[in-house]
Amino acid sequence: MTEYARVYGGSLYDLASEEKLTDAILEQMQEVKAIFRENPEYLKLLSEPSVKKEERTDLIEKAFGADAERYLVNFLKILCERNLLREYEGCTEEFTKRYNADHGIAEAVVTSAVELTEEKKKALKAKLEKVSGKTVSLVTKVNPAVVAGLKVEIEGTEIDGTVSGRLNEISKRLNDTIL
Repeated sequence: MTEYARVYGGSLYDLASEEKLTDAILEQMQEVKAIFRENPEYLKLLSEPSVKKEERTDLIEKAFGADAERYLVNFLKILCERNLLREYEGCTEEFTKRYNADHGIAEAVVTSAVELTEEKKKALKAKLEKVSGKTVSLVTKVNPAVVAGLKVEIEGTEIDGTVSGRLNEISKRLNDTIL
């Protein structure tokens, strides 16, 4: 994350906190992030220097003005005017990080070889909440390379219970022993 993202995302969070709009703006920021990811050409258009800034900010107003919080719409316009829309995802990350810290939420990224069932997700979430003492926001990823088991990353700690992780550890020990 860049310094721009930290500063701009943090500033929006401070404003949203003062106005008691953090929940609404966080949800809308995630929706805008998804829109930008699904429509990279739209983001490219909003960042195109050959298109006048006024036209680009008008596009933002037309796309989000009727549905999003005014602070978020103006935030997008500021990023657009300063040619910083490429920083939006980092701004969202900073906003989310600050939100989670203020609300006692820990994000856990869980990687497995196959998609976890809802029942397993619930059980894992409950276990992580018990261990961390925080509300856990669970993000799941599928990576067949892990072979079996789970890899969990939560608050800077990685717990690797995957077969591939164990095989790598055995391989490392063997190499250390041989060398």
